[in-house]
Amino acid sequence: MTLGLVILGPILAIATFVVLGPLAQGGDSGSLRLILLADFIYFMGLAGLILTRLAQMVAARRKRSVGSRLTLRLTGIFAFVALVPTVLVALFAGLTVNIGMEGWFSDRVREVVGTSLQAAEAYQNEHRRDLTEDADALAGFLNIRRQAATFMSDGELRELLVAGQSGIQRGLKEAYVIDGTGEIIARGDRSYLFDFEKPAPEKIVQAQSGQTVLIEDWDNNEFRALKQLDAFADRYLYVSRKVDGSILSLLDDTRTTVTLYQQLEATRGRVLFEFGLVYMGFALILILAAIWLGLWFAERLSLPIGRMAVAAEKVGAGDLDARVIEAEGDDEIALLGRSFNKMTGQLKDQRVALMASHSVTEEQRRLFDSVLGSVTSGVIGLDAAGRIDFINRSAAKLLDLDNLADHQRMIDEAVPEFSDLFRRLHSAVQDVVQEEVRVSRFGKLESLLVRVALRLREDGLREGYVIAFEDVTELVSAQRMAAWGDVARRIAHEIKNPLTPIQLSAERIKRKFRRHVGEDEPALEQLTGVIIRQTNDLRRIVDEFSKFARMPEPDRREVDLVALLRDAITIQEGALHGAELSAELPDGPLLVELDQTMIGQAVTNLIKNAGEAVETLYEKGVEEGYAPEVRVLMSVQPEFITLQIMDNGVGLPEDRSRLFEPYVTTRSKGTGLGLSIVKKIIEEHGGTLMLRDAPPFHPGAHSGALAEIRLPRAHAAVRAIKDSELT
Repeated sequence: MTLGLVILGPILAIATFVVLGPLAQGGDSGSLRLILLADFIYFMGLAGLILTRLAQMVAARRKRSVGSRLTLRLTGIFAFVALVPTVLVALFAGLTVNIGMEGWFSDRVREVVGTSLQAAEAYQNEHRRDLTEDADALAGFLNIRRQAATFMSDGELRELLVAGQSGIQRGLKEAYVIDGTGEIIARGDRSYLFDFEKPAPEKIVQAQSGQTVLIEDWDNNEFRALKQLDAFADRYLYVSRKVDGSILSLLDDTRTTVTLYQQLEATRGRVLFEFGLVYMGFALILILAAIWLGLWFAERLSLPIGRMAVAAEKVGAGDLDARVIEAEGDDEIALLGRSFNKMTGQLKDQRVALMASHSVTEEQRRLFDSVLGSVTSGVIGLDAAGRIDFINRSAAKLLDLDNLADHQRMIDEAVPEFSDLFRRLHSAVQDVVQEEVRVSRFGKLESLLVRVALRLREDGLREGYVIAFEDVTELVSAQRMAAWGDVARRIAHEIKNPLTPIQLSAERIKRKFRRHVGEDEPALEQLTGVIIRQTNDLRRIVDEFSKFARMPEPDRREVDLVALLRDAITIQEGALHGAELSAELPDGPLLVELDQTMIGQAVTNLIKNAGEAVETLYEKGVEEGYAPEVRVLMSVQPEFITLQIMDNGVGLPEDRSRLFEPYVTTRSKGTGLGLSIVKKIIEEHGGTLMLRDAPPFHPGAHSGALAEIRLPRAHAAVRAIKDSELT
């Protein structure tokens, strides 16, 4: 049925064309009516079948039936393939007919027709204008002569008429003076009675209005003009000019031809429309036949492909037991079905083996990541060329690296401090090298114990390197602090005991020998005074060592930390070498369990250090407009309290880790024990002390140092805050 309907469409189209074209049947012929009725029945029947099938396809698409989407897509493609050539051919045919008709109605033909009409009208208008001017000139000549004469006879009028006629340059064939009845009063030169054509009475009446009346006589090849003579009573000038009447007669024929041409041009669109309408009727029949064939073919093609798509979707979801119905035959679709079933069987076998292998690999990888990610030591993996393969969390944190951004970077570029150690291992015989390396990150100089080892494959060839390192900054600092503490205890023990006998002996010498030295008494006073003063200075230094070596346990009591800071600020105000001291503290009291004396000593020492940093900057030289300033800030969090003491003085050195060691100072007058004692006090209270660069106080201003203290709040206070938040 499908093939029959498809073949019937072109047959009906050809039959309709034969009836309309070569047979030239009229609109009332029975054969034309019969063939048009057959076309209509075919069109409506096939359109109904197509709409029914499309409705079924849309319903199947909504139910997500197998192959429904592909069927709709293929149907659309077939319809598009059938429609595009038809539309293109229709456009080409329309353009061809239009171009063919354009030869009849081209601009050149239209211009020729228009020019012919304009030429004839120009010829006529020229003679009308010339005759009017001649008649007006001759009438004016006669009127002037009549006004100059008292009395003028008809004979004199004839002489004037002949003289005026000869004066007209273009020349007049005949010239008459007539009265209101059309009778001749005077005749000009070569103006005969047998050639005289009496003007119609309505022309004479029209001339009485003062205008020049033109009379056309194409049969006699004449063009006449009638004009009233105002200086005469009941007299009219009646002149004629010889013209080519055949040319002027063509003017009417030209107008008729132009009108017919414009009518034909106006109906050109209707002719094209009728042609296009007939063509579209034929095209619709052929398009419907092609769509019906496309529906039939799309359904046969999409069903096995749809089944395969459903099976592939199941395979994609993990069901490797999915199979398709294998079609009979040896075409590509049948081969595709058999290959698909074979492929899914192989995939199932491979997945079982792969999952077993993957579970082992995944367990090893998880263990590897867990171990490397949990260790506090930094680990970096390198390939054989020295490019970074792996960075654990500790390494990224210690060296400010990123696992994604620094992947495949050379170790020399990512961590230049490790380059010497890496090159030493790369060119040495041993498999492991180790060394302490100083690294500057985040404005701090840290000590890292770095170990670089060679990584070998199972066949013994070099696969890469492993760099493991540990931050030993605190360990080195603790070792130094312990060593200094031991030294301080020994110094305090060995030096402090002889100081008292030395001081007492010097005082006794001064008292005993003062009376016996006579004139040398001032020298004795001076020398013994030097011994006593130097002994006191040495005692003070030993006391500081004793404080550093044996820091007493804090006597914790509930203290208002805000009031403590205000007292410390009041004491130091005005004693900071001209620096302005400002503070941002909470308005109300803040009760914290701490040793008031020790914390007060620590805060006072840090504020004093800020003033000394300003003094050092003045000694080195300051820029114009420099305004020294020290700021004290306090912020309160639920778990801890932060104190910040910042200045815009000389700033911190690069190696900041050693600032807390005894006898390490940047000032020529300092002992180097102040920060060490402050750090011990803060640590005894369970807090931390950090030194870093202070933010500029103003845009473009000098940046100084910032000391930050973090003190934990009392457990009872923290619990009270949490209970109030929950409430």
